[in-house]
Amino acid sequence: MNILMIPNPVVLGDLSDTHRQQILEAAGPGSRIVVARSPEDEITHAPEADVVLGQLRREAFIVAPKIQWLQTLAAGVDMMMFPEFVNSNIPLVSEKGIVGNQLSEHAFALLLALTRGVADIARRRGWIEDRPAFRRHLWELAGMTMGVVGLGGTGLAVARRADAFGMRVIATDPEPVEQPPFVAKLWKTDRFPQLLEESDVVTVCAPLTPETNRMFNWDAFRRMRNHAILVNVTRGEIVDEAALIEALQGGMIGGAALDVTPREPMPADSPLWAMDNVLMASHTAGASPHRGNRSVERFCDNLRRWRRGEPLQGVIDKHKGY
Repeated sequence: MNILMIPNPVVLGDLSDTHRQQILEAAGPGSRIVVARSPEDEITHAPEADVVLGQLRREAFIVAPKIQWLQTLAAGVDMMMFPEFVNSNIPLVSEKGIVGNQLSEHAFALLLALTRGVADIARRRGWIEDRPAFRRHLWELAGMTMGVVGLGGTGLAVARRADAFGMRVIATDPEPVEQPPFVAKLWKTDRFPQLLEESDVVTVCAPLTPETNRMFNWDAFRRMRNHAILVNVTRGEIVDEAALIEALQGGMIGGAALDVTPREPMPADSPLWAMDNVLMASHTAGASPHRGNRSVERFCDNLRRWRRGEPLQGVIDKHKGY
């Protein structure tokens, strides 16, 4: 089996000797791994590849007739949705289901930095003189309602943590997913407006698809409570930038905690940088010292499954985009 590995410096920049040995053992006798370190390398080695680990560019995919399946080194797969691949019968596997821990922890780190005033304290770099006035603006999450948009792996992890904080959790999802005991209400996406109206915090845990692109537009912000905080840890394009700025400047919502932004990097002249009720974390939520190992473990598990003729883990519906 010929394996083409395309490094992702954020997730798995290269293969350690241990990772390489694990993959070769899972792939079986006679297997080999080639690492593509440039777009030119991808095009050179793609024609011989049976399996790909990493994001394969369209230019390489169209000259790769032998590929049996592909596993990205990412949870989101919108970058792979070019027509030739989507319309092929080649399975796509992602990291979905194995990144929820770090994304949900990051979501709460950003949220608490706003609700407990930690971000403001850090910016001041000095003792707060008018502490009574400052303290009056601090939140307690217990008793608040958390709205989770997308109850996949990340959404479940956020909901579980929100419940632990004593929050009431409501959620929407387009699929008929099972309602866990720590989610008070689970609705289809047609109840999205109701989720916005009832939530004190709204956390975006959805993938980027044609349906979710800019779903947080002016109408969505108009429905949110004027103290509500928007948290986004999945895809920035789900939020309409102009509408978000207008909503924040006009007091339609209370704040925003954004690991991902509609444009990346967000330009230095964006009004969002100057707002005290906004935190932006430069797309770092996915970081974890365990992420590379987990990706390799899934890849090895899928190699063994493929050889045994069993279903792969983490398969994406390419037409839905998740």
